[in-house]
Amino acid sequence: MKPPRKVFKTTLLFLLLSHSLASVPYESQPGASSSHGQNCVGCVVVISLIEQLAEVHNSSVQVAMERLCSYLPEKLFLKPSCYFLVQTFGSDIIKLLGEAMKADVVCYALEFCKQDAVQSQCHLYSLPQKYSRSGHNICSLPFFTKICQKIELSMKKAVPFKDGDSDKYSVFPTLRGYHWRGRDCNDKDKTVYPGRRPDNWDIHQDSNCNGIWGIDPKDGIPYEKKFCEGSQPKGIILLGDSAGAHFHIPPEWLTASQMSVKSFSNLPSALTDELNWPQLSGVTGFLDSTSGIEEKSIYHHLRKRNHCNHRDYQSISKNGASSRNLKNFIESLSRNQALDHPAIVIYAMIGNDVCNGRADTIPGMTTPEQMYANVMQTLKHLNSHLPNGSHVILYGLPDGTFLWDSLHNRYHPLGQLNKDVTYAQFFSFLSCLQVSPCNGWMSSNKTLRALTSERAEQLSNILKKIATTKTFANFDLFYMDFAFHEIIEDWQKRGGQPWQLIEPVDGFHPNEVASLLLANRVWKKIQLQWPHVLGKENPFNSQIEEVFGDQGGH
Repeated sequence: MKPPRKVFKTTLLFLLLSHSLASVPYESQPGASSSHGQNCVGCVVVISLIEQLAEVHNSSVQVAMERLCSYLPEKLFLKPSCYFLVQTFGSDIIKLLGEAMKADVVCYALEFCKQDAVQSQCHLYSLPQKYSRSGHNICSLPFFTKICQKIELSMKKAVPFKDGDSDKYSVFPTLRGYHWRGRDCNDKDKTVYPGRRPDNWDIHQDSNCNGIWGIDPKDGIPYEKKFCEGSQPKGIILLGDSAGAHFHIPPEWLTASQMSVKSFSNLPSALTDELNWPQLSGVTGFLDSTSGIEEKSIYHHLRKRNHCNHRDYQSISKNGASSRNLKNFIESLSRNQALDHPAIVIYAMIGNDVCNGRADTIPGMTTPEQMYANVMQTLKHLNSHLPNGSHVILYGLPDGTFLWDSLHNRYHPLGQLNKDVTYAQFFSFLSCLQVSPCNGWMSSNKTLRALTSERAEQLSNILKKIATTKTFANFDLFYMDFAFHEIIEDWQKRGGQPWQLIEPVDGFHPNEVASLLLANRVWKKIQLQWPHVLGKENPFNSQIEEVFGDQGGH
């Protein structure tokens, strides 16, 4: 599903890069005032937090602003940037809030929210009063320009920002580093990277970064040959959107009553991963779940099945990705037909072909004819890059009507303190600004929600048709429904509620629990229906651990 190319410029970077705590991951649409809308949502979020912090701690607005800044880490200059912004805008914020204006009104007065000739003012709380000041874009301020440019470049190319040998792998975690694809074990040699076939059985060095190399002194046999030969190593590659990358804004960032220094300890990492957490995602996640459930990612299962698969994962995912724009970043995929192991590729563009922020949303959806052409173009590209013996699984699109049904009458994190903002209001506000992640499913219009699901089903049928009628030389092809209703049923059997499977801040993405439940369902289906996809279970796993230790997922 979606966050935008510019999804970095607001939430402080919550105040630092003015376009993102809007949490509106979407594919930019021609003619939409997305930049203004993102600025506006980010401003409203931050001013709301300042107002609520003053209320929770019974303090002045000045103290509340300083308190918010004190919570932020020093990394990425977040704390000094915050104080700089307080110095720049603080007096106006104090004056406006002192006049009993609500956050959205303040942001119109400061001109972070703007009204054009055709669009009326959009409000989360109340009607605006008049106040004049020049408009602002935080990324235009000299202090922030270079940071914004670096982050946008990394997001656009979808390759590691820090990559010493330009092999598309990195020793740095964020900015498209090893949170997104296996960790490089030699960033000075472009022939050394995860997923390749071993060079001379890795007698002298670990050429494929799976941690297995050298010669067994007992018999003179290379460890890679002894433990991995014939085990059919395979990597896992995700072609996905922000749902696959696990877009997540922690609700504690927006909950004034729970806010502390600890709340923002992960802010620098999250910002430099575009507000995604691929290291915890259902397909390529390598860290243990923070949610406490036992289910694991598909990469975790593959690595457990065969330790020779260590570090062979790639999340080629992007905020706002769809069948339409995958061609713009699919070149970031790393696979050499002659030198690398086969891979399992999961194609999971599950939202943005039917989701957009347009007021007239249906004309902006991908048509079945376009879907067919787009996916066939992607599959032809894969056929020319994947090693023979690979596999491709096409995910269908979900029925997203559960979003409105599960959330509309619940309070959004911004509204929990004073019980004044429901998800219905929040969705309406985003829609008015034309920055909704999905006007079709996040709408009070039941007919529109049904039409969106109807188009999603049509596109899923195209994927199913392609999987059953097309063949390719270097991979076999499968289709799998994105049956979110089955995940909901599973969760309810455990005593949970459907709303607990949705990201609370944006009200749109499946959360970590939902992603792992889906991964578990996918893994079981592959085991039952297509066991050859997974390769053999390596009988030498325990010996690999004895010699090289348990190196973890990354």
